[in-house]
Amino acid sequence: MCRWIAYRGETIALEHYVTAPARSLVAQSIHALESTAATHGDGFGLGWYAEHPEPGLYREVRPAWSDENLRYLCRHIHSHLFFAHVRSATGTPITRPNCHPFACGNWLFMHNGFIGDWNRIRRRVEGLIPDELYGSRTGTTDSEAVFLAMLGAGLDRDPIGATARTLAAITAMTREEGRADPLRFTAAIANGRDLYAFRYAVNDQANTLYYRASGQDVVCVSEPLDEDRTGWHAVEPDRVVVARAGRRVEVLPFAVADALAAE
Repeated sequence: MCRWIAYRGETIALEHYVTAPARSLVAQSIHALESTAATHGDGFGLGWYAEHPEPGLYREVRPAWSDENLRYLCRHIHSHLFFAHVRSATGTPITRPNCHPFACGNWLFMHNGFIGDWNRIRRRVEGLIPDELYGSRTGTTDSEAVFLAMLGAGLDRDPIGATARTLAAITAMTREEGRADPLRFTAAIANGRDLYAFRYAVNDQANTLYYRASGQDVVCVSEPLDEDRTGWHAVEPDRVVVARAGRRVEVLPFAVADALAAE
């Protein structure tokens, strides 16, 4: 499993959450406390928004703890909305195109989870990606395929609904012929203005998700960044954290079951 951080709020240096805290993402890459994998050394990535509509992206296959560039980048890059991710691979190769976050147009996406028996349904999940978006498929992960399928389902118009419809279609695939293949989806998406963080699973336990908010500032994480957990809120399964520009954070129901019933 992977570890990640997503932030939206006042413009700050990435180091405030990625490298500086006691339980920073780099520290979690060496020793995670709430993951099925203790270390996360199969690559890492940063995604951030600045003066351009499309996000900046830096991804590397080396472990986060061994990249001498990471500390300098996080000190000097400032952003109002950024992602950071350390990877523990679940079957796909350790290559730069397979490292999170993924970007397409003005959207960023990163994921902690997996689709059980991915090889069985890979072709059909990729079939959910419209032809005009398939050229953006540069890696081999289930995560990137789900992201592009979400874009095809209407992410620009309805981020929560498009995500629910995509996961409903994949959930149905995991249940075919009496099967119960696990699907875990703890993920974040952003469009340069708004941030959404989801916690969902079927046939398995959902991976952890926490958030901390102060006014319009919010940070969502796989696990808290401080040894003192005061102020961190655990997100229940089947929920989405919504941090829209100009509004306080909300935690809303994430109704994949309703979308599944409508299939």
